[in-house]
Amino acid sequence: MAREVTIIGQGYVGLPLAQAASEAGWTVHGLDVSERMTADLNAGRSHIDDLSDQDVSDMLERGYRATTDASVISSSEVVIICVPTPLGDGGGPDLTAVRSAVTSVGQNMRPGVLVVLESTTYPGTTDGVVAPMLESLSGLTAGADFDLAFSPERVNPGDPVYGIKNTPKLVGGATPKAGERASSFYASFVDDVVVLSGAKEAETAKLLENTFRHVNIALVNEMAKFCHEMGIDIWEVIRGAGTKPFGFMKFTPGPGVGGHCIPIDPNYLAFHVKNQLGYPFRFVELAQEINNSMPDYVVSRVARLLNEQQRAVNGSRILLLGVTYKPDIADQRESPSTAVAEKLQELGADVSFHDPFVDRWRLATGTLARVELEPSVRDADIVVLLQAHTAYDLTALQSLAATFFDTRGKTAGLRL
Repeated sequence: MAREVTIIGQGYVGLPLAQAASEAGWTVHGLDVSERMTADLNAGRSHIDDLSDQDVSDMLERGYRATTDASVISSSEVVIICVPTPLGDGGGPDLTAVRSAVTSVGQNMRPGVLVVLESTTYPGTTDGVVAPMLESLSGLTAGADFDLAFSPERVNPGDPVYGIKNTPKLVGGATPKAGERASSFYASFVDDVVVLSGAKEAETAKLLENTFRHVNIALVNEMAKFCHEMGIDIWEVIRGAGTKPFGFMKFTPGPGVGGHCIPIDPNYLAFHVKNQLGYPFRFVELAQEINNSMPDYVVSRVARLLNEQQRAVNGSRILLLGVTYKPDIADQRESPSTAVAEKLQELGADVSFHDPFVDRWRLATGTLARVELEPSVRDADIVVLLQAHTAYDLTALQSLAATFFDTRGKTAGLRL
């Protein structure tokens, strides 16, 4: 008889996890609060880039079902929580969705179940928030009647190389036994499972990964600013430094940082450090300040360029190319391109966009529809490449455009 697992949250983390578990022979219940999403999934329609409709249909044939009925938890020997943790008003994680998911688990769990939290959060959440709630709601005791662990998601949307199976999986149990059980579960479909000494260590490892990226993006963004002012080609600098086979990792400048993780997760750690220890995590706060300044910097460069043409931003036709937060995906979450567009609109610019992966782009002022590429490039007063998707022939676009401002520095005349 197939083993059963309930995966709470069927978004960009939970759905690929459900696919991997179903391929390994688990009977998977995909629990989500959205009736529309669960209905679409049960009809074989995917809502994320990394899984096709056929992938979902294959999952259904293997016994996967999406549901809003939390009672499926009662028949599951493993329950995984993969729900969002956005920033709260105080700068820490908003645990509303986590608490809601934990409530569902606590009200339906059976003795002997393994519960794993994958949602990114501050150190101590698994032991200090999830465990007490589960115990209170279920009347069971963590470590005796059920097992609890933390295993950070490491999904990289749009990555053609690394997926659930070949990305090493970190696990930290509330007890050694919980760590072993979580490791055994993930080892059924992940090549390499790494067990850490506890849940806090696993929670903090996830935050270190994203803080590392956040800080290094801020470093190269700040270098891009002063290199431009000093007449130094930052892209040649990066190309040169990148030839070193050790001690250097390549990061490139852009209009800020995007996605659900990098602009948000490091703040969890900064919040926890200040809340618990009373002093700031200065690297994170400085990185946030620099990366948050990049949309304004891009707009100032655009204004300066237009001024050289004796034009003002007000009334100028500005075409933005590539509005997702990373290349070759449709995901626009927290994209800094949105801030660039909104600031240009505030200055009176006529803003349009093209992105091969995005049909409609929601801004604070409304929704922009994607324009046709070649005539829009030809008609624009200035073209700004915010994200260099591989679908763009940048040399051809530059030959069409009166001015081509490239924040990614692939093949343009003016760069960050």
